[in-house]
Amino acid sequence: MGKGRLEAFSDGVIAIIITIMVLEMKVPHGADLGALRELLPVFLSYVLSFIYVGIYWNNHHHLLHTVRHVTGGVLWANLHLLFWLSLMPFATGWVGENRGEPIPTAMYGGVLLMCGVAYSILVQVLLRHHDAESTLARAIGADTKGKISVVLYAVAIVLACRYPVAADTLYVAVAMMWLIPDRRIESRIRDHEQA
Repeated sequence: MGKGRLEAFSDGVIAIIITIMVLEMKVPHGADLGALRELLPVFLSYVLSFIYVGIYWNNHHHLLHTVRHVTGGVLWANLHLLFWLSLMPFATGWVGENRGEPIPTAMYGGVLLMCGVAYSILVQVLLRHHDAESTLARAIGADTKGKISVVLYAVAIVLACRYPVAADTLYVAVAMMWLIPDRRIESRIRDHEQA
């Protein structure tokens, strides 16, 4: 089956996730800068989560650009990813309201970990339905960056129990690692189109 509906549905869900996250930020009751200062942890958690959701949207777009067709398994794997992404507003709000607390920080990492695992599952399901010489398979390769990300999330979750700031630093580091779109896919698409 074609991939158009999968892309459209995913784009819509991701847009709703971002909308919910921004709506969770409440307007301050005061009119001075002190009122904004109180909202700084909430705003910073929103910025990080917005970057993460943007990274997933960007890489999801690139990933599906290499795909010729989807199956029922692909649809379910994609829904699995969207499920974990849909928990980002809750995790963002909780960690933002409780900055520096171990449990919310670990739970935020848990959502990030599961998003990473779900994305890896989606990639594997797609790879099963495309041959080893497909643009997708050549672009993904060993997916070292994806594996490193999952390991760093797991380390951050453990760190969050005693050192929440260290965990937050790892969450930011992984986001920075992914900020630039996956050039492997872009270069393979360009090579394929030129051939």
